[in-house]
Amino acid sequence: MVVMTSTERVRFGERAAASIAAEAEMMDAQRVVLIASRSLATGTDEITQVEQALGARHAATYSGVEPHVPRTNVIEATGIAREAGADLIVSVGGGSVTDCAKIVPVMLKHDIDRPEDMEDYHITVDDAGAMVLPQFAPQEIRTICVPTTLSGGEFNPLSGSTDPVSKHKQGYQERMMAPVAVVLDPALTRHTPEWLWLSTGVRALDHAIETLQSFQSNDFCDGLAESALRLLIEGLPRVKANPEDLDARLKCQMGVWQSMLPIIAGVPMGASHAIGHVLGGLCDVPHGYTSCVMSPFVLEWNSKVNTERQARISAAFGQPERPASELADSFISGLGMPRSLSAVGVRSDQMQKVAEYTMDDIWGKTNPRTISEPEDVMEILRLAE
Repeated sequence: MVVMTSTERVRFGERAAASIAAEAEMMDAQRVVLIASRSLATGTDEITQVEQALGARHAATYSGVEPHVPRTNVIEATGIAREAGADLIVSVGGGSVTDCAKIVPVMLKHDIDRPEDMEDYHITVDDAGAMVLPQFAPQEIRTICVPTTLSGGEFNPLSGSTDPVSKHKQGYQERMMAPVAVVLDPALTRHTPEWLWLSTGVRALDHAIETLQSFQSNDFCDGLAESALRLLIEGLPRVKANPEDLDARLKCQMGVWQSMLPIIAGVPMGASHAIGHVLGGLCDVPHGYTSCVMSPFVLEWNSKVNTERQARISAAFGQPERPASELADSFISGLGMPRSLSAVGVRSDQMQKVAEYTMDDIWGKTNPRTISEPEDVMEILRLAE
């Protein structure tokens, strides 16, 4: 079975402000609330251009989202949207901005105004490792997402927010949380810092890699993942060499789109993503850096059980005779990204808690090589020290 989302349109080929205005007019939205990157709002005129393009339809802008989306940010944004009488939410920014904007309509629907009241809405994991999705009425207000990084959350109904008490990043999912439209504007992404663009690009690479590693994938998803790998392997070094190469930036964005479709279709990710969620929420590691560090080591750890599956990854890198873990390591290092836990500030005394939290992650028990206890995670973390 392949699962489809509620996203209806993906726009590309025009600037974001024009696309957002066209979407708002098409949807007859009169009270549009923007959830925007703070750096775009304060350091560029891009958000002002969107506000001007919307004209009287623009109701409010919130630009306070922090990395890994603390619940407090979601509640703040929800309060602004509620006060503005929002009938459409638009995100313009990276993965955290996107996640926040996708959760806000659910909070509006259920009149949630305190961080602790979000507890009943996040995904949990049972003892068998299966996701337990809370049942709640779907939102009425839709979201449009305009990404400026390559994390890919704009294509997914799944979003994340961090519990400020436990520091555990938790998932929220309901079919209508996927945006009604996505806008890809490569020119807008020129404002994104190089480290953020490249590291989130590796995150997208990791989406494709974990699809091609998975025993639960299929021919449809494998084909998308392989194409995504090839686009990203070409596009990311080109953007590093020439940040003004808009064709390469769009190739990266298309690669992200393709890398996300298998996840949406139902292919579970593995240990790199599961550990990455914990490294973000618990250790404040930037979203993209988690994959830069973990992906090659997870490939290495998994190679005992899925060498045949990994061969397609090696082929996408153009060197089918070499181990996929080595090729991923070389590619990520070539982009100048960090390749160890110590390089991203993770201390050895944090690793046991990272391992324990990973067991509760939505993908903690869907790795191709079985992870049955925290010690299994510790084996991977020791490789990555």
